[in-house]
Amino acid sequence: MQELIADKVHDEARQGEAFAPGSIAIQQYKKHFYIESYGCAMNFADSEVVAAILHSDGFGATADTNKADLILINTCSIREKAEDRVRKRLTEFRQMKRTRPGLIIGVLGCMAERLKGAFLEEEKLVDIVVGPDAYRSLPSLIEEAGGGQKGVNVLLSRDETYADIAPIRLNSNGVNAFVSIMRGCNNMCSFCVVPFTRGRERSRSAHSIIKECEVLLNDGYREVTLLGQNVDSYHWMNETSNVAVTFAQLLEKVALISPLLRVRFSTSHPKDITDDVLVTIKKYENICNYIHLPVQSGSSRVLQMMNRTYSREWYIAKVDRIRQLIPDCGISTDMIAGFCTETEEDHLASLSLMEYCKYDLAYLYFYSERPGTLAAKRFADDVPLNIKKRRLQELVELYRNHSLISMQKDVGKTFKILVEGPSKKDALELQGRNEQNKVVVFPKEKYRKGDYVMVKITGCTAGTLIGIPAPDFRR
Repeated sequence: MQELIADKVHDEARQGEAFAPGSIAIQQYKKHFYIESYGCAMNFADSEVVAAILHSDGFGATADTNKADLILINTCSIREKAEDRVRKRLTEFRQMKRTRPGLIIGVLGCMAERLKGAFLEEEKLVDIVVGPDAYRSLPSLIEEAGGGQKGVNVLLSRDETYADIAPIRLNSNGVNAFVSIMRGCNNMCSFCVVPFTRGRERSRSAHSIIKECEVLLNDGYREVTLLGQNVDSYHWMNETSNVAVTFAQLLEKVALISPLLRVRFSTSHPKDITDDVLVTIKKYENICNYIHLPVQSGSSRVLQMMNRTYSREWYIAKVDRIRQLIPDCGISTDMIAGFCTETEEDHLASLSLMEYCKYDLAYLYFYSERPGTLAAKRFADDVPLNIKKRRLQELVELYRNHSLISMQKDVGKTFKILVEGPSKKDALELQGRNEQNKVVVFPKEKYRKGDYVMVKITGCTAGTLIGIPAPDFRR
């Protein structure tokens, strides 16, 4: 699926971001690695696990490819556009290797698992290929590649969660951090390759998650995002007490660490999010009132073909329930235009669903077939490209209208903002987000990164709230 992300760049939509060394001193290592990540937040979190493994093996991080002994790309197979970018980058790195024969090039992640043969044998782009569950084998594979052998490990695991590895936050602002709580996915959505590249669901121990969040708080971080392909299906059994921990209970445990630690989570599957989760969000001030609830289509017929296991009416009832329990909750979504057999009537159903939900943020794509998925095996990709693009543009235009209206409704209100750093456009301004995940820009004055600041909204664009600090508040 090629992407069109309307108006905003979001953590889950970043493409081709290289990790910088952060607080790790380059000069203390004889070997250095460069890592570039594509795709979803899970991939960026995985890259931090990879950095920790390489650090233990004597590699330091560098943001300069010319200083790297090892270049890695952590890949995504969800969208064709990401795969195209990865191939282009690997070709560039391969050309670099012609003048540096000792350079090792590796591909990690979902695309590695799916295209291992093409990378190693047909295109000869890389030296090592490592799947999402095999990062512990990196040191041995690197050693083999150094001796001239190609290294491959794309085996999927039923129990790997990397719970014992403390991620190295290579490209962090020191305020926000991802915390992976589970891996894999049991939902066989027909358009999605994730179950085949990341394997079955398994939940990380609640103890290890709480410990990681506590360490982050002590290191000065003020926000964690709990990550999973479907966080609402988190289920960990404490073997000592024989008591299960659900996602609602885990969310509460993280919130109780400290009122200074703001908590977000992603992603929720509409069929699994429960009232227990909603009540927990409402109960704790430091759990953000924001839910990413992908719908994918507004047509019940198309949803059935996608194997989403809910209808249009069921989804609408879930949105109604969220807004009943948490009236000021921000809601975002994913939607695909032009899925197999989608008719104009189906497309109008998607537009009308968007009109009903009026999302605060939307990630909108047109469908392109992903090899290995159930849709590729069962259905013809029969909607012409020009129609897909036209339908996508109509979705985008409607979303932009809703986004602007949503922003305008916030003018005059006051929100607690967690300062994430300077504004990208003006060094005399700071930026952060409110509970609803909206970006807010305001004058710097005496405030610093990591502060909580009450900000009164005085204006907006379609993608940003603009405000001024309310007096006498800083925490």
